[in-house]
This record gives sequence, C-alpha cells and structure tokens, in this order.
Amino acid sequence: MALRLSLAPSAAAPAAATCRCSSASFLRPHRSRKPRGCVVAMADLLGDLGARDPFPEEIESQFGEKVLGNVDTLHQILIPTLSALSLASLPLQPNAEPPLSLDDARRLLFKVVGWRLVLSDGEGDEQRPVRLQCVWKVRDEHCGQELIARIKAALDGADHAPAALVFEAPNQVTAELSTPSAAGDSLTVNDSIVAARIDKVKTLDLIPKKRAWA
Repeated sequence: MALRLSLAPSAAAPAAATCRCSSASFLRPHRSRKPRGCVVAMADLLGDLGARDPFPEEIESQFGEKVLGNVDTLHQILIPTLSALSLASLPLQPNAEPPLSLDDARRLLFKVVGWRLVLSDGEGDEQRPVRLQCVWKVRDEHCGQELIARIKAALDGADHAPAALVFEAPNQVTAELSTPSAAGDSLTVNDSIVAARIDKVKTLDLIPKKRAWA
C-alpha cells in the first residue's frame, strides 16, 4: 500500500495556526501597546526614597535599640514639640528668664551655626555662659557694613539687640549676644533665638570667594 504525503495545510486547521511573518519581524523586540493617556506615578519610577529623619526626642529615647529585632515593639509617631522646631520661628520671651545653665546653653548651641559660647572667669562649676559670639570674614569694609545693615534689618522690632555688632578692619564682622542681669551678663533663650534669626541672613555674596583650581 502506497502512502500519500501532502504539504498543504489541513482544512480543519484554524487560520491562526498559519504563520505569515517576515524575517524582519523576528529582529524587532516585542513591545506591548499601552493605551494612550496612561499616567505613571512618580513613585513607581523612583521607588521608595526612604523614611524621614528621626526627631530629637526619638533619638534621646534610644528607639533604635528597642525596635531593632523586636517584632512586638509598638511603633508610635511622635509629634515634634517646640524644642524640636527651629529656634528662628519661636517668639521672644517678653519677661526676663533665669539665665541658662552651662548644659542648657551647650544644647541650644547645636541649633545655631557658627556661634560659640563665651564663659565667665572661673574653673569647673564656677563657669557660666555669659555671651554668644559669631565672627564673619567679608571681602572688604563695604561688605562688612552691608552685613551689619542686614542683621539690623532682620532683627528690626525684635526688642533684643545684640550686645555688640561691629566691623573690625580689615575684613571681619563680630556679633555678641547677651542679656543684662543683676549678676552681670548672662545668656537666656532669647539670645539663642536671636542667633538663629541672624543665621538666616544672606551672607554668600559678602564673603570672599574661594578659588577653584583646575
């Protein structure tokens, strides 16, 4: 008995089974068509950018040692208090406060930039903070006078002027903050608030430009 071989497609085969693709179609990557007007969220493109920075209260509570590896830890979101906010946004205290202790003055020193504590004469526990001092290097005398004018404008109406704000030749501006008291000059929270407001004064166009070597 002779067998018949036929290369023609079977009539029962569906039309979709026949392949009519040119050789060029195999060289192009397959791309799925997306509907026009599709909006892609930026979070999908950038991914997780990370969590927020911890508040000072959370750092002091040593929450990292309590949370790490402890699945039963109750996670709480702490609302920042006034101590965690910027000092520049706080109002000045109308009444004279008791002088700051040395420990409190050092803690508030972390909230201002470029300032240093000036202590009273004495040793050990007899020392107390009496002034906050900051020094700026400017290009010339004109820039020094401009910086002094900007600081006075920033403190206009604050009713707490710096104890000293002078230009020292050839190119230095010095500011000192203190609060007079019966026992002599001392530091209060108002001095730290004023220092934080002075930190917001623009000084970049007044200081000497650094040389960039190729």
